[in-house]
Amino acid sequence: MSVPYLPLRVLLLTVSTWVHREQHRAIEYLLEENRILKEQLGKRKLRLTDGQRRRLAAKGKVLGRRMLRQLATLVTPDTVLRWHRTLIAEKWRYEQTPKRRRGVGREIRRLVVRMTTENATWGYSRIQGEMQQLGHRVGRSTIARILKEEGLKPAPQRPTAWRTFLRSHWGQVAATDFFTTEV
Repeated sequence: MSVPYLPLRVLLLTVSTWVHREQHRAIEYLLEENRILKEQLGKRKLRLTDGQRRRLAAKGKVLGRRMLRQLATLVTPDTVLRWHRTLIAEKWRYEQTPKRRRGVGREIRRLVVRMTTENATWGYSRIQGEMQQLGHRVGRSTIARILKEEGLKPAPQRPTAWRTFLRSHWGQVAATDFFTTEV
């Protein structure tokens, strides 16, 4: 089976060897050009911009440390890889801006406290439902925090005065007294 593909393999091997040789010559030329430029630079330090560093780091990371030891003439392989860690990785570092939540307005705070004092049996969920009926979105934990800051206890622990009880249940008391039927 491999006999018909033998001429194709020989051709591919010849072409790949020629391409490899040409690429090797180009790399040798560029290395020598870099050495000459570095000699002309002398003792002066080479100043690279962040963009130039980023480009070198991206290309150098792909090559790897072993290949960079052979090719890198401007800076050491460790420097190129350090640039990659700092400059390239910076691309994926997003600023975590904390989401600032709006505080509860005075009006809502007053309304929650008023509902709590006038309706001693209402808990957080009931107050939340009534606030929603009025068009305000307030969470149960926010209501709990407001009541705690105001020094008010949760519904089952909140003391109820007779006056408050009668005021909140006045309709039921009147109905019981005047609209009962003896059977």
